[in-house]
Amino acid sequence: MPVNASIRKLVPPPLQPLARSTHHIVGQATSGLRMMPSFLVIGGQRCGTTSIFKSLSEHPEVMRPPVEKGIDYFTLHYYRSMTWYRSHFPLEPVARARSHAHRKPIAFEACTYYMFHPFALERIAADLPDIKLVAMLRDPVERAFSAYKHELARGFETEKDFVKALELEDTRLEGEVERMRSDPHYESHPHRHQAYRRRGDYAEQLERAFTLFPTDQIHVLESEAFFASPQTEFDKLTDFLGLSPFTPERFDQHNARPGPPMPEAARTLLEEHYRPQDSRLAEVLGREPAWVHGSRGHG
Repeated sequence: MPVNASIRKLVPPPLQPLARSTHHIVGQATSGLRMMPSFLVIGGQRCGTTSIFKSLSEHPEVMRPPVEKGIDYFTLHYYRSMTWYRSHFPLEPVARARSHAHRKPIAFEACTYYMFHPFALERIAADLPDIKLVAMLRDPVERAFSAYKHELARGFETEKDFVKALELEDTRLEGEVERMRSDPHYESHPHRHQAYRRRGDYAEQLERAFTLFPTDQIHVLESEAFFASPQTEFDKLTDFLGLSPFTPERFDQHNARPGPPMPEAARTLLEEHYRPQDSRLAEVLGREPAWVHGSRGHG
């Protein structure tokens, strides 16, 4: 299997469950020979992380997990061992052979739940204190609606009215963090799939990251800037990661979900909510986010 190809691409769909199971068994048996990640893409959800993941995976010095882009160890599987986590990454000798004409290869994963999960960043800091983190942000108004359409299409959301889903959010999330704290095996459906407004409260999430990691280990980029000038933003990212300059074959926007425009009532509600949040985020970043002066879309 090519190091930077996924099982999903290489194996017919009917055989994918067996291929994943076999890979995990082999992975744990060879865990000591496998790479550990040098950086993580921590989110946010529906912010262009799949696009940046695919661009990074093309880099000859960067190794992706062979199965999925995100392992969710620090969110959903933290009760498992570090051996289990390491088993998901490429074999170091194979990765070294692939990048023999380049610098030493580095591994990564991209999990859109790491930044928002209440305990993931603390767990990452405890287990991987020297790791670099990449956070990708997007206009939180547009992100919320995109996430709603995504969860509705996947069957994780049943409420057909976006405004109603926003109104239900606080009730749905009540007590969920406490349940997650008391039971490491507990996977909160509403926290993971229905936190449309709260996932866009970026300032709080980044403040937590900056209290746990030095500032030079965190790189924040915005999807608006990335899709407007992809090579420029990608160059900044590869420089932060200590990688050789590289130009992917192309920069694509992945996982966009077309559909009807956002209801104006929802847009008004979200814009009012995020106005103070955007000001707080500007203080954290030391600059105003791109969407503050840009024109918000209607998709």
